[in-house]
Amino acid sequence: MALKVGDKAPDFDLPASTGGSISLKSLAGKQVTLYFYPKDDTPGCTVEACEFRDADSELREAGIQVLGVSADDLKSHDKFINKFSLNFPLLSDADKKVSTAYGAWGEKTSFGKKTVGMIRKTFLIDENGKLKKIWAKVKPEGHAAEVLEAAKA
Repeated sequence: MALKVGDKAPDFDLPASTGGSISLKSLAGKQVTLYFYPKDDTPGCTVEACEFRDADSELREAGIQVLGVSADDLKSHDKFINKFSLNFPLLSDADKKVSTAYGAWGEKTSFGKKTVGMIRKTFLIDENGKLKKIWAKVKPEGHAAEVLEAAKA
């Protein structure tokens, strides 16, 4: 069943690039932008991550914690973070349980070919753990600005 605005966000507890793990419970009282992306250091994912990096101080001022999620391991995340000076945690969902719970893992079409993988989706979770906004089809360019606008609304 697809998640919709107003639903309770599925809980997660994933290994984080910052060391240890980050859970939704540990972020209670904060708005969270949970964005799922296909792969570290690929063109669209880099654009999206760098836009979140550049908007990070504005997002923090709006009370938002940005978290990027992919199936890449922490070593891959560290390289991606260092290469582009990313200033927010990346979470590793190697077993794809969290991305599956959020409907971000599954069949997708890219370049006319059907594959199974990470679907670029973003969820804005409010201070109470409810879904405030869902972007099911994300275009990397300009996405951080859309998230900031929705958070301020």
